[in-house]
Amino acid sequence: VYVQSQGGYVSKNGDVLVLKHDLLEFGLGQPLDTSQLNLFGNVQVSTQVIQELCRRGIPVIYLSSGGWFYGMTAGSLHKNIDLRIHQYRTVNDQERSLSLARRFVATKIRNCRTLLRRNAENLDRESLIRLQESAEAAEKAASAASLLGIEGDAAAVYFGAFSLMIKRSELAGGFTFEGRNRRPPTDPVNALLSYAYSLLVKDLTVTLAAAGFDPFLGFYHRPRYGRPSLALDLMEEFRPLVADSTVIGAINNGILTPSDFIRAGGGVALKPNARKAFITAYERRLDQLIRHPVFGYQISYRRVLDVQCRLLGRHLSGEIPTYPEFLTR
Repeated sequence: VYVQSQGGYVSKNGDVLVLKHDLLEFGLGQPLDTSQLNLFGNVQVSTQVIQELCRRGIPVIYLSSGGWFYGMTAGSLHKNIDLRIHQYRTVNDQERSLSLARRFVATKIRNCRTLLRRNAENLDRESLIRLQESAEAAEKAASAASLLGIEGDAAAVYFGAFSLMIKRSELAGGFTFEGRNRRPPTDPVNALLSYAYSLLVKDLTVTLAAAGFDPFLGFYHRPRYGRPSLALDLMEEFRPLVADSTVIGAINNGILTPSDFIRAGGGVALKPNARKAFITAYERRLDQLIRHPVFGYQISYRRVLDVQCRLLGRHLSGEIPTYPEFLTR
C-alpha cells in the first residue's frame, strides 16, 4: 500500500486500513492482505495501526514526498542472531567482503550489458566489448578502491548508451538523456531513475530485515550513518533488471510524458499522479515472472529478491561455497 495524499491520516476500522483525507475516507484494504504500508511525505498514521502491523510483522515504511527512504517501523528484531553474527564476521574479513563485492559489481555490469543488447537501437559493438572487459576486470579487482574505479568506468559506458534504449516514437516523444545526474536530478529520465532506485533499496531493506540481516552493514558499500549499505549491495545486480527496465518501459509505453514532471530548485520531480502511475509500473515489474538461473523454475522478481537474500545468508553461514548471483541472459 502506497499513501501519497499529503495531509492524509491512516487509521483502522476493525481489520481494515482507512485513509482520511480532505474530510473523505478511503478503504486501503485489510492488514492481512498488506505486505508493506508506505507513507510518502506528510502522512500521519495512528498508534493503533502501528501496533497492529507490528503484531502481524508488516513494516511501516517512511519516505519523503519525492521517494527518499528514511526508515521503517517493524516489530521486534528477527531472531536469527546467528545470521547477523556471520554477517558481522564477514564484514570484518576484508578478503571475503571484497570477494562478495566483486560478484555484486561484475553481475551488475553484465546485466547492464544484457539490457543494452536487448533494447538499445544502433548500439555500437565497442560498448558491449568494454562492458564485458569491465565485468572481467571487476572479478579480478585487487581492492575495493580499484573495484570502484572499474564500476565507474562501466557506468560511463552504460549511461553513455542509455538514451539508445529510449524509442524514437510518438509515445516516448520529448524524453532525452545526456548522462546520469542526481541530488537533485535535472531532467525527467534521471528523476525516474533516482525514484526507481529509491523504491528498490526500500524493498531490499525490508526483505533483508525480514530474512534476519542487518540492512545497514554492507560488504561493498561501507557503513555510513543512516545508509542501508547491505541493501545497496544487493541492489547492484537488480538495478538494470528492475529499476532501469521499469524506467525504460514507462517511457517507451507512454505511461509517462514530459508534462508529468515539475521543475523546482534546480531539480526535476514527478507530479503526484505521475508518481502513482510509475509506482504501478514498478510493482508490475516486480510481479513479472522469470526463470531463476540457479533453480530453473519461474518466480516473480519480488520473490527473487527474497531468494537472493536467503542465498546470501546460506553463503555467509558456510552452507554453500559462493554467493549465486542473479545473472540474466
